[in-house]
Amino acid sequence: MTTNAILAAEDVKAMRVTRTSAPTEPPVAAPLTSDKTNVGTDADPRWTAVLARDAARDGEFVFAVSTTGVYCRPSCAARRPRRQNVTFFTTPDEAERAGYRACLRCRPKSVSGNSLSDGVKAICRYIEQHLDEPLTLDRLGKEFHQSPFHLQRRFKSVLGITPREYADSCRLRLLKRNLQAGDSVTRAMYDAGYSSSSRLYERTASQLGMTPDKYRRGAIAATIRYTCADSPLGRMLIAATERGICAIQFARTDGELIEGLKREFPFATRKPDDAGLRRWVDTLLEHMQGRELASSLPLDIRATGFQRRVWAHLQSIPFGETESYSDVAKAIRRPSAVRAVARACATNPVAVAIPCHRVVREDGSMGGYRWGIERKKQLLEMEQQPS
Repeated sequence: MTTNAILAAEDVKAMRVTRTSAPTEPPVAAPLTSDKTNVGTDADPRWTAVLARDAARDGEFVFAVSTTGVYCRPSCAARRPRRQNVTFFTTPDEAERAGYRACLRCRPKSVSGNSLSDGVKAICRYIEQHLDEPLTLDRLGKEFHQSPFHLQRRFKSVLGITPREYADSCRLRLLKRNLQAGDSVTRAMYDAGYSSSSRLYERTASQLGMTPDKYRRGAIAATIRYTCADSPLGRMLIAATERGICAIQFARTDGELIEGLKREFPFATRKPDDAGLRRWVDTLLEHMQGRELASSLPLDIRATGFQRRVWAHLQSIPFGETESYSDVAKAIRRPSAVRAVARACATNPVAVAIPCHRVVREDGSMGGYRWGIERKKQLLEMEQQPS
């Protein structure tokens, strides 16, 4: 997966914990003249909208059910409650102050007020972040608390394609992007989320109009500029496409660095450009001398959905601090994926810019580092020194 801007835009934020227990007794309703809540009557037009699941009224009010402790949009697909158990609120915040929690099915706190389009957008984002994992309708249905049949029907009514077709289009777009960047077919295949070469050729030959290897040979026009420079960690290589930095590596000699760049981008055209990349070299050297890295540093890197989540979180770790691999796994809401987090750190293509050196073991020991443990120790020591 490719990003043309620094991944810090996806900084991971702590999730707000909501109340999960239903109120022990129904909230006290305000008088009918209140602007905030009221029970209303059977003839109340809001109750009529709830019975009709009127999506046009979404955003105007929410209704809360005292027997479940949940509040919903008027258009929520859940079974209708008894009238005597329903209280109306003007906003979700008012419902939450009264002790109710948001429905996980209709997600009444989404921004647009259109539950159908908001739900489909959420499904799209989920698909984009999990392209390297099996995405069945059953799995999507469980994640979004809908039956597989209704989820697919609603998704197609908004986008005109099924969730599987949307996932295929995302994978194809990433595959083409990676092939155009000069990657091998195998690497481009796995980075785009395809599980096997037979599946790749079966699904993409007709869409590309040719086999992926032929597409790659005709599309290799990517030029990667690079430069080598001295750094506190030894010789450093910075390589970049026209969109941003695609590799930052360390080694003892320039020959080792250039050979590493060839392995990383075997089919791209590689050209030295000392003057053109000097500004980024200076920025990284200043960072290694104790200054925070400029957030505007552009990156052009490929990543699976999981790698992208890990790398985004790494960029949110404050300068001079560390976290354990298990801390990172919990932060991205995959607490059992500690080994996968370690692999994502080990495959980070832009050392220092994505600070995988800030991840250590639970006991505080260094753990692994792609460019050597001594360099990892040195980076951490430099960051902890007073500026």
